[in-house]
Amino acid sequence: MSKAEEVLSDIERKVERGELTPIIAGPVKGRILVEIVREIKPKHVLEIGTFVGYSAILRGKLENDSQLITIEIDPYVAEIARANVRKAELSAKIKVLVGDALKIISKLEGRFDLVFIDADKRQYLDYLRLIEDKLHKGSFIIADNAECAPNYLNYVRQSGKYKSKYILTSADALEVSVKL
Repeated sequence: MSKAEEVLSDIERKVERGELTPIIAGPVKGRILVEIVREIKPKHVLEIGTFVGYSAILRGKLENDSQLITIEIDPYVAEIARANVRKAELSAKIKVLVGDALKIISKLEGRFDLVFIDADKRQYLDYLRLIEDKLHKGSFIIADNAECAPNYLNYVRQSGKYKSKYILTSADALEVSVKL
């Protein structure tokens, strides 16, 4: 078992024991994320909403030459995520930024192949609009708990800018959109 897999298993055990709030992507969504990452092989990944780093570590362990930037608003939780990333031996690939994603996104340079949104559901559409100029044709945007963001869902489905698919999981859903 790799260091990353050990850290992921440890986080899952903490959730099962009630030591962590069960708001991580978890194994079911994790498998979906892994399938997408394996399919598209993203080099530049942005994650909005880090929590303890579960999904960042999950993606970070897959592609050797990928870089992942993850944004967490809570400094305490971001430090836990950083510690988990270090334990997973992925510090060279995963950068944890602390602050409000609405302020940080505009300062980021480059384009992203994959964006994973799992933060304040009321701001999903705001995040996407800030990210749009950092996407290219074929970029994937995955929104967790998408059913809680109706304005976001309406936009990705009706704007003509994305091909979008709703994936129902056991507890909630992911909206997977591809930039046209």
